[in-house]
Formats: sequence, C-alpha cells, structure tokens
Amino acid sequence: MSAESTAVISAEGSRSGVLGSYIRGPWAIAAYTWKEGIRKKTLLGFLLLSLLVIFGSTFMTAFMASTTISSTTANVEIEVEAKIIKDICVSAIAIFGILITIFISASVVPTELENKVVYTILSKPLRRYQYLAGKFLGVQLIVIANLVLMSTLFFVALYAKEGIWPSLLLWSALLTYFQFLIVSAFTFAVSCTSTSSVLPTIAGLFIYIIGNLTEYLQDVYEKGVESERLFDTMIANIAHGLYLVLPNLRNFDMKDQILYLPSNDPPVDIMIPNLIAYGLVFAAVGYLLAWVLFARKEL
Repeated sequence: MSAESTAVISAEGSRSGVLGSYIRGPWAIAAYTWKEGIRKKTLLGFLLLSLLVIFGSTFMTAFMASTTISSTTANVEIEVEAKIIKDICVSAIAIFGILITIFISASVVPTELENKVVYTILSKPLRRYQYLAGKFLGVQLIVIANLVLMSTLFFVALYAKEGIWPSLLLWSALLTYFQFLIVSAFTFAVSCTSTSSVLPTIAGLFIYIIGNLTEYLQDVYEKGVESERLFDTMIANIAHGLYLVLPNLRNFDMKDQILYLPSNDPPVDIMIPNLIAYGLVFAAVGYLLAWVLFARKEL
C-alpha cells in the first residue's frame, strides 16, 4: 500500500472520528446524567411515592365506592371505581411527574458547577453545546422513564378494572410528556445561570403555574376590549401579548376526557400533531435560551 493511499485512509478515518465525537460526546454525558439522576434519593422518593399512590388507588376504590353507593348494580359500581382510579392516578402522574421533571431539570447543571465536575469535563475535547445537549438529553431520558413507569401502572390498574384497552390513556401520556418537556426546557435554562438548584426549582414551579393560568389571560383580554377605558385597553393588550408568547400547558391536559369518556375512545377536539409541534417549538426556545446563557457563563 502506497504512502499516499495510507494518508487518504487516515484522513477519512480522522474525519469519521471527529464526526463520531459529535455524537459520542453528548451521548456519554446523557448516559452519565441518567446514571447519576436515577441514584438521587429525592427523585427515587418522588417516584416510589407516586407508584404507591397509583398502586394503592385500586385498593382505595373498593372502600370509597362501597361508602358512596350502597344499593346499585355491579356495572355502575365498577364504573364509579374506575372513575375514582382515573382521578387519583391522573392527579398523581401530574403532581409527581412535574415535581420529578422540575427537580431533575433544575439540579443537573448546578450540581456539577458546585462540585466543579464541569471544569474537568469541559477541559477535555468537549464543547459547551455538546455538554449541554448531553445534559438535556439525559434529563429527558429520566423524565420519560418515570412517566412510562407511572403510566404503565395506571394502564394495568385501569385495564384490570374495566377489562378494555385504555388507548385514551396512551394519548394522554404522550401529551403529558410534551407538557413536561416545555417546563423542563425553561427550568433547564434557568439552571444554567445558577450554581444552586433552589432558584431553578422555584422558577420551574412558577413556569408550571403560569403555564396553567395562561388561558385566563385571554379572558382578561376579552373583558378589557369590551371596556372603553384606556387603562383597561392597555391591560387587555398586555394580556393578549403574554397569551401569545407564553406556553399554554392546559392545551395538553386530557383529564376531563379520561374521566368522562370511555377508556378506549379516541381523543376529542384535540389535534395531536399540532400539540406535538407546539410543544417542540417551545421546548426548542427554552433549550436555545439555555445554550445562550451557558455559552456566556464564565467557567
């Protein structure tokens, strides 16, 4: 083999190595984040508590249903018990799921800044955007795994009670993840400016609360437009602007449909592809904000 051909092969191999490093670097960070995340006692506590609530709902319904209905048919009793299971499980997934999402999104970067692990990682041939991409990917793996565990237990409990395939729950779990994704992205962005997880955690809770109250801004706008006073008009315009800019997390909520529709019915009045695109756009904005803030951070 000539020296020239050897040089060409070496150059091609180095190119593939560089190209592979763009993938291997973030993936290694994501795997490390996953391993460290699932070891956190607070995270495990939230998960175990949520699983206990969901699992225990099947036992609580027997007592609750027997105290609320005394003389009724078996079919009605099963329907009431299933509705109680749905209410408890949907609430548990929403509460514990968002707590897990906020906690892990708020802590992954500040923890490594506080322990100075990030300095060791970035001293290697790994760029900041690769590190950040790996961290965010690792967070999403943890969020998805927790959501799958909770939803699977809910799925089994509902199937055991009703005996039908609860396909509506699968759509709800999918949309719930994109709700968590939006909160995670913006909480992650705040965490890139902090050396402690306290501020990002508070910010994440604030983002979640505001996201669930966004639709009320439209009511403020409509009432303000009806008024002829200048101050009310200004408030209405501000409310309308915030309504257009802020994410509306209520769009992803299917609790009413799960409670009042048959479990094997398709979603009603919901455009699943549009909501997925909506969630991805806001998540991308949150992640880009995180990238800008982290790129300007002095390390």
